[in-house]
Amino acid sequence: MKKSRTLSLFVALLFCFAVIGLQAADDKGPAEIVFETKNGNVTFPHAKHVESMKGDCTACHDAIFPEDKTAELNYKKAMHKTAEKEMTSCGTCHHPDGKSFESKGNCAKCHEKKK
Repeated sequence: MKKSRTLSLFVALLFCFAVIGLQAADDKGPAEIVFETKNGNVTFPHAKHVESMKGDCTACHDAIFPEDKTAELNYKKAMHKTAEKEMTSCGTCHHPDGKSFESKGNCAKCHEKKK
């Protein structure tokens, strides 16, 4: 009887840890993040970036971007060229010959036109 109870408790604990682990694995942050800018808001497709990195959050966090909603993005006005040159912030991937499009000439890919 005691072995059966111990085994049941062990199985229940394993189940709980598995559920908690799955929930943590599924939490990949917000689908989108909106940055307000003078040149039109930028909607950052976070889910798309997570997918392109095959769920590897460490590719960006905390190496490039802190996992903190209040942290500076460091990609503001006049920072595009600097970020691309130094491969920091969005410029880590978004630069000439980078993993994705460079910012030069592609403003509308990120900035929404103001109405």
